[in-house]
Amino acid sequence: MSKTLRTAPRRFASLLLLSSALLPATALAQKETFSVIFGAKNVGHVKTDTTKAPNGSATTAIDFDYKNNGRGPTMAETLTTDANGLPTAWTIKGTTTFGSKVDERFTLKGKSAQWVDSTGPGKATVKEPSLYVGQSASPWALGVYARALLKDADGKLPALPGGTLTLTKGAGLTVDGKGGPVQVTTYTLSGIDLTPTYMLLDGDNALFAFMTPEFVILRAGYEKEEARLRDIAEKLSTERYVDIQKTTAHDYGAPVRIRNVRLFDPKTGTLTEARSVLISGNRIAAVEPLDSPATPGEVAIDGAGGTLVPGMYEMHGHIGQDDALLNLAAGITTVRDMGNDDAVLDTLIKRIDSGTIGGPRIVRSGFIEGKSPYSANNGKVVASEAEAIDAVRWYAARGFWQIKIYNSMNPAWVPAMVAEAHRLGLRVSGHVPAFSTADAMMAAGYDEMTHINQFMLGWVLKDGEDTRQLLRLTALKRLPALDLNSAPVQKTINTLIDKKIAIDPTVGIHEALTQNRDGQIPPGAADYISNMPVGTQRGMKQAWIDTSAPGDDKAYRAAFDQIIATLKILNDRGAFIVPGTDTGGALTYHRELELYQKFGMTPAQILSRATLDMARYMGQDQSLGSIERGKLADFFLIAGDPVKDIKAIKSIRMVVKNGTVFYPSEIYGYFGIKPFADAPKVKLSK
Repeated sequence: MSKTLRTAPRRFASLLLLSSALLPATALAQKETFSVIFGAKNVGHVKTDTTKAPNGSATTAIDFDYKNNGRGPTMAETLTTDANGLPTAWTIKGTTTFGSKVDERFTLKGKSAQWVDSTGPGKATVKEPSLYVGQSASPWALGVYARALLKDADGKLPALPGGTLTLTKGAGLTVDGKGGPVQVTTYTLSGIDLTPTYMLLDGDNALFAFMTPEFVILRAGYEKEEARLRDIAEKLSTERYVDIQKTTAHDYGAPVRIRNVRLFDPKTGTLTEARSVLISGNRIAAVEPLDSPATPGEVAIDGAGGTLVPGMYEMHGHIGQDDALLNLAAGITTVRDMGNDDAVLDTLIKRIDSGTIGGPRIVRSGFIEGKSPYSANNGKVVASEAEAIDAVRWYAARGFWQIKIYNSMNPAWVPAMVAEAHRLGLRVSGHVPAFSTADAMMAAGYDEMTHINQFMLGWVLKDGEDTRQLLRLTALKRLPALDLNSAPVQKTINTLIDKKIAIDPTVGIHEALTQNRDGQIPPGAADYISNMPVGTQRGMKQAWIDTSAPGDDKAYRAAFDQIIATLKILNDRGAFIVPGTDTGGALTYHRELELYQKFGMTPAQILSRATLDMARYMGQDQSLGSIERGKLADFFLIAGDPVKDIKAIKSIRMVVKNGTVFYPSEIYGYFGIKPFADAPKVKLSK
């Protein structure tokens, strides 16, 4: 699952508004169409149709739909404004990316605002111009939203249900298309979610485009500008993170002594006695007794009896600049990327490695997808076995660690792909292509299975069922009827064990999929949701899937129990389980590790798996994975004892990556997150 597909609906949700400070309805176009572009492919639309009444009121119908990788939101919205352009009614109905139903409503009567979203009902008395931020809306109203902020003197307005929105003006440019040249201006919107939104407005301050480094939504007829607009969004994002890096990355230019810390030793699964750890440059210069004297010119950091843990490995990322720094702040110093825009990822790695922006080390997986109406528009999309083998060679020639095979791949091509990958020294991981099984892929030579649902689906699917669409997720509700002792189940499990094939189960995403319900704090976010910005909190309280049919709620909940039971069998029998999230990592990675206790791993075993075991798996244990003299300085500081309580890793005071020191309490302010712990005391050298 690509990161953009996971985050796009939430990003869209941040764009909707209802305001008491809008332009008159006469400023609205009668009809307007936008194209949704992923990977240079038009995958959907936003269409509007506005009808004006003699009294000056207007009603706009909005049709929003896109499908990428076999899924995407479908929304029908209606916005009614009065003669002054003030919204008097707004409805949003449809389904989210993974199929949960949406029935959102807002009304404004006088100064009384009322709404219902997935979190439940809300109301407020509007004493000053305020912006209602819809939870499940299309991006069409972004232009209206921006104009409301442009009318305000400082470009800021309070938001409903909470927070403050800010609009910042950027550079102008000219775009060209079927409608002729258009002068547009760049704007940055921030204040509701973790990261800003980038947009273009035309000379009338009407929306021209919503843009990210991965995808764009832009005025129809101007699709050829898509790559250019992604580049602009990428440039704006980079400038933001360069500025953050200058403030939050501490290179002290002297040896750094971290005093009074216990070290987690992944070889023994225990904590050492109190020590001092000395960093020189990007290496661990020494691990010394606590009472060892300091040398002249050192910087001293007081660990206050806390614990240093080696930097962790997030093994299922689709990383971008927005993810990079948040992963680092969560103690993740290495991410295995499982599929990306190859050029974008290459640029990101260069920026991180040069210290231009902050982020983890990145290990690349080459994403190879088969061409179909449901293709993920990522990595390499191939239409023949020859093209698939060429894609393998392309990745091998560029130093990728492995390839990842995806849903629409023709299963008949996989053996040749695996053979070529292995010949060239690449590992092979992936989904189970549609109309195939985990058994067939393991027989073809997979080194690692990706996602526990992909591993289990062959036990419940019928011949001919198509997993290129949401069935690969919705079929999970069939799992409760499954006998885990049955011959087909045991055959698949035995194959994985006997062939020593690893599995990357991404447990947390399956918990969210099966357990999250509208209006409820999701179990995976209970420990951190209150620290998040308002918009992020609302998004977390939205179900992923539709559980409205009789019996579905119970079936999905029980499906997760079957997933855990399967993983317990695998763990008990010695399967090598690889920790990764597919949900962006960072705080969700902490939950991923916590869930491993459910199938029998102890906190010490989990931390060892997330650190030294992964370094060995990746062939990096000579320089990473443990805190030892001569290794790279990658570790993080917490106050508690993670061997007794794995949740202790959720309150991180300091992260060191490649010798550079970061304090999460400084980083989180840029994302609207309340810090989970304070920074340690630092005494600079004289």
